[in-house]
Amino acid sequence: MFVNGGYLANMDSSTPPYSGTKESRPTSNGSLSVEKPEGDMNGSASPNPSSAPIFTVESAASRKEKMAADETAANGEYNPHENRIVDHPTTNMETLFHLLKGSLGTGILAMPLAFMHSGYILGIIGTIIIGLICTYCVHLLVKSQYELCRKRRVASLNYPETAEEALREGPPFMRACAPYAGHIVNTFLLVYQLGTCCVYIVFVSSNLKDVMDYYVNPLELRVYMVILLLPFILINWVRNLKLLAPFSTVANFITMVGFGITLFYVLAPASLGDHKGLPSIDSLQAVGNIADMPLFLGTVLFALEAIGVIMPLENNMKTPKSFGGPFGVLNWSMSLIITLYVALGFFGYLKYGAGTLDSITLNLPHEQILAQCVKIMLAFSIFITYGLQAYVADDIAWNIYLAPRMEKNSHKILWEYAVRTGLVLITFLLAVAIPSISLFISLFGALCLSALGIVFPAIIQTATFWNGKVVHGLPAVEDGVSADSNSYSWPRWKKIRMIVKNSLLIIFGLLGLVIGTYTSVSNIIAEFS
Repeated sequence: MFVNGGYLANMDSSTPPYSGTKESRPTSNGSLSVEKPEGDMNGSASPNPSSAPIFTVESAASRKEKMAADETAANGEYNPHENRIVDHPTTNMETLFHLLKGSLGTGILAMPLAFMHSGYILGIIGTIIIGLICTYCVHLLVKSQYELCRKRRVASLNYPETAEEALREGPPFMRACAPYAGHIVNTFLLVYQLGTCCVYIVFVSSNLKDVMDYYVNPLELRVYMVILLLPFILINWVRNLKLLAPFSTVANFITMVGFGITLFYVLAPASLGDHKGLPSIDSLQAVGNIADMPLFLGTVLFALEAIGVIMPLENNMKTPKSFGGPFGVLNWSMSLIITLYVALGFFGYLKYGAGTLDSITLNLPHEQILAQCVKIMLAFSIFITYGLQAYVADDIAWNIYLAPRMEKNSHKILWEYAVRTGLVLITFLLAVAIPSISLFISLFGALCLSALGIVFPAIIQTATFWNGKVVHGLPAVEDGVSADSNSYSWPRWKKIRMIVKNSLLIIFGLLGLVIGTYTSVSNIIAEFS
């Protein structure tokens, strides 16, 4: 997905990041900090990417200031939805479109290979099950955020803030971990963003090589990476994302067109496209090698998960109550996304069988100009999106952790460019060392999204509702502890059910993380040793 890890702030990088909550400045002690930007917040890789929030960390003092600022209806129930101030809220259809648009990226183009690993029967069933689990965990996260906003009397919280505030509600051993929760979430987000940037470097280089090798003498893939290194560095030097907004709009359009043409080549009858048509399903494996299932899991998680953009989208809706619910925006969008992923995974695998490559674009015919243009178009759109993805990593590494320590440094701007260059070099060196789209996708899908998309939401819900639900409006809270314990209501059987259910989710997520990461690393070592 294009901007899975988060939205991008309408600011140059010297401005504190925005997380979707009330105004607040970052502090030097490593904190969940937020700021209100100009403009609206749009979806992943949206036409106005410069107006989206970034994940950040904030201090206890800043958090108390926000609570005091939002202390309204002290004697009644606090409704976060009614207290959100959004300059340009999005409609239900706009939110659904942003979610769908964010699903069209390198992840979905790798779904046919994921089906080759699993077999088409397990691929269909597995994608649906994983999609349902991911959707359910998003519901857990959104509901937990809403409950915490009611308890804290704040309009909204971002992911790291939600994690920290949730653990403050949990049992003693969780409360002890609360100060570190935001940093842990940000670490996983940072690793995921850098991993996504690695995928993008390999994707752009692979598609350019695939086109150029047909017309000129073939060059090694790593040569194309070296050629593209300077452009990747320069695009990451853009400190004000307003400058990238026009290119992002073009990239979105190109992506839609390119994806449509790719579907045309996959589904075209023998009289059109590559004139081969779809072969018989008898040529496919119904069930793949069990040893390859972790690769399937990591790829599907990487492709499906939009955990980083869910909360900013919900926070920015005109009618946020419409986001959840059985027929809410989330369920409709995820149903369409899962259907799209199953369809491309199945038909892409049916079309190319055992010859399915890391990205389905690499299977498109070389002799047809239209197919070659698709590869160039998608390479360009992913290149632009690299600047957006890298900006999120820059924001976490620089604005949150490094810049506050260099306030008095006269060479601060040079250090920022050095950090931006260093992050690009990290992704470049990893891509050169492991020039494989599929292995990167499965590795970072298993490593990061098992945690961000399954384990953390289950832990957050358990901690949030450890003491029950708020059934009446609470008085002001101090350090996350209510002065009125009678305001909580939670039947014992519900708590037990929640703990058992979330424990199963945590076990599933941890197994996916450990086994998927181990399998991906083992395959990387085997392939490139």
